Amino acid sequence: MNLTPIKINPQEYPPSLRRYLEGTNIFDSSSSPQAKVIYSDKDGGYFIKTSQKGALYSEATMTQYYYSLGLAPKALEYISDTNDFLVTAKVKGDDCINPKYLQQPQKLCETLASILRELHSMDYSDCPIKNHTQIFLDSAKKNYREGLCDKDILKQLNLNNPDEAWDIIDSQKHLLRNEVLLHGDYCLPNVILDDWKLSGFIDVGNGGVGDRHVDIFWGIYTLFFNLKTHKYAKRFIDAYGKELVDCEKLRLIAAIEIFG
Repeated sequence: MNLTPIKINPQEYPPSLRRYLEGTNIFDSSSSPQAKVIYSDKDGGYFIKTSQKGALYSEATMTQYYYSLGLAPKALEYISDTNDFLVTAKVKGDDCINPKYLQQPQKLCETLASILRELHSMDYSDCPIKNHTQIFLDSAKKNYREGLCDKDILKQLNLNNPDEAWDIIDSQKHLLRNEVLLHGDYCLPNVILDDWKLSGFIDVGNGGVGDRHVDIFWGIYTLFFNLKTHKYAKRFIDAYGKELVDCEKLRLIAAIEIFG
């Protein structure tokens, strides 16, 4: 977690949020241009995320659901006004890009896979987002039409252009299932460990009931991205359960994520 000290004016935030921001140290913890995240070290620590109106509804909903399962911090405040604001408490522990975890990559790989297998084994009958697959595909279709494309993933799939990626999606999308409870953005910064034990998930706004290969893809990709090697992909799959993993589906998910 990167924290950069900043100064803010609490009066620029909704009145109910100012108690988290006054008389304390504030840090910028943003990792995406789509949302601003600040950290307040008041009490045990709070994260305040700001984005455009309506953008944080799914995250607030899924955070509260995951909290009910003991897997995420409580959504303390969600306000949708001119902008969206979401306040959550800090989860005990450190995210998986902390050096103490990165310095033991094999153990980290197996821990990440084991946690994911347990998540995917949970009952999802009361999950508020039942059809992640349709949301996932609709978002990709919108971004494809708007010309958005992740060229890094396109290159890794040895595809020449976005149209080739869309052909894969269009011909194979029927293979996807709503079969497990997903995190939706299963990467090292979003998994918080306390001495190698799961303390909680964060940034669960893309979660819901969907196809397990979404999380498996991101589990493999985040190890490659943060460890700068592909050597842990097979180890991750074996630790998760290779009998449950379809490599062609992983390629399909990668094609969809080109437009993610």
